[in-house]
Amino acid sequence: MNFDLFCQQPFEKRGRFLGFDVGTKTIGLALSDTKRTIATPFQVIHRTQWKKDAETLLKVIKEYHILGIIVGFPLNMDGTEGPRCQSIRQFIANLLSLTDLPVCLWDERLSTMAVTRTLLEADLSRAKRKNVVDKMAAAYILQGFLDGFGRVHTSV
Repeated sequence: MNFDLFCQQPFEKRGRFLGFDVGTKTIGLALSDTKRTIATPFQVIHRTQWKKDAETLLKVIKEYHILGIIVGFPLNMDGTEGPRCQSIRQFIANLLSLTDLPVCLWDERLSTMAVTRTLLEADLSRAKRKNVVDKMAAAYILQGFLDGFGRVHTSV
């Protein structure tokens, strides 16, 4: 399976993207607006088993009329793929067995660190940071994609 780090796929003119920050224990989710300019932190799914996680994801996809999925891709700092990239590829393969939506990978290097720094500057307690960091990281990933997507697809 081949996934691009930047999608060149055609999308409908209006509709939401769903951003994912996939971890071993949680999946952070973020939604774009229908004009695809702003990413908003949405929710955190505490991973249990694939079937339950997939049901939750498919419910969000259906309820919010998602047109495309953006998944953070944890490249190493030198741009190479490490073991976490393989688990993300497997996650996407599992997801694609349930939906035919386009899936794009987005380089997520330093996203969690950037979000954590922002939350520390906002003086959030450790407990509050723990509850929001994954969905904030998903929004950071999705916003990066939206900014790049908007520059490349200005006629969309």
